[in-house]
Amino acid sequence: MRRVGNPRPARNEVRRHDVQSRPLTTGQVKGNLRARMDSTEQSTDVLVVGAGMAGLIAASELLRAGRSVTVVDKGRGVGGRLASRRIEGATFDHGAQGFTTGDSRCSPVGLQKRLGGAVAHWMPDPAMRTEGLVHWRGVPCMSGVAKHLALGIHVQLETGLVTLRTDAHRWIATTLNGRTIAAQAVILTPPVPQSLALLDASGVALPPALRHRLNAIEYDRCLTVMARLEGPSRIPPPGGLTLTSGPLTSITDNQLKGISGESAVTLHATPEFSLEHWDRDRTESAHLLLAAAADWLGAGVRSFQVHGWRFSRPRVLDPEPCLLASTLPPLALAGDGFGGFGVEGAAFSGMTAATAILGCTAAAPRAV
Repeated sequence: MRRVGNPRPARNEVRRHDVQSRPLTTGQVKGNLRARMDSTEQSTDVLVVGAGMAGLIAASELLRAGRSVTVVDKGRGVGGRLASRRIEGATFDHGAQGFTTGDSRCSPVGLQKRLGGAVAHWMPDPAMRTEGLVHWRGVPCMSGVAKHLALGIHVQLETGLVTLRTDAHRWIATTLNGRTIAAQAVILTPPVPQSLALLDASGVALPPALRHRLNAIEYDRCLTVMARLEGPSRIPPPGGLTLTSGPLTSITDNQLKGISGESAVTLHATPEFSLEHWDRDRTESAHLLLAAAADWLGAGVRSFQVHGWRFSRPRVLDPEPCLLASTLPPLALAGDGFGGFGVEGAAFSGMTAATAILGCTAAAPRAV
């Protein structure tokens, strides 16, 4: 994104340890993904928790290797922070605004090839150009990336887990509605604090060294404002600004970006502002952010909504792309808190976790 300081008003305005203890069509991605389990207990080779980039790539790799996979997510849609929202006639990307591919460290994942027509080139600021990296946005928006990856994967949305315990060399997950899923192996891809909370609630004791590493992973918060404007903004094409001062880190014009049919902007607050205002009135915080962006908006605000990302992006990461917490039964942790490199890094983390699980389960009995 274009890097700027204080704007001037325009006139014209992504090792190993041990613990103790139906395919979808495009039209089904939004509807049938929400289907609940039809029996009290379900069995699968691998249970993947989290339907974000890491979870979906892990599931895809496991399916390709011939494993049965079930992905569960507590949310109403796939993607995690690959998130988009429609408000009346406006469309907003309100999580990740875009991503890059081409990092040699992540090349095995082949993310660009996997995504095909679900992405389009978008690089707001030529000054951000890095040799070998290609900048992308989602088509038709960022959630389209996740929906594309979810095709052919058995995903159960609005399915939160309350416990995850071992039983005779397998994992038994219990959902909020009291049903169970038996799996030969598990991959946890939520933000690490959420994964640790699940393991703690389940009485799964991790080795101290592993626990220390996981506790060291930290995330920033982010307050996001989605505002519909009465007219065009003053943001220059192709629609993105990265700010270097004030309470905002970025402003994106979703219409100029090519995803919205009407003028609509996304404001991302700084981690500092977001932490300070997290427990305050969201409407008041939104007004402060809109005021800070006024010189770039250039038009009145018709309406707005606010979203809070508790785990917006990792601030302190583990250097490994995934951690294998148990080998019998296998349990891996992955996601954007491991290895780094943004969205492409999260994909690489998911692929690495799948490879680790396949290595552990190669000689193990399959689920029936």
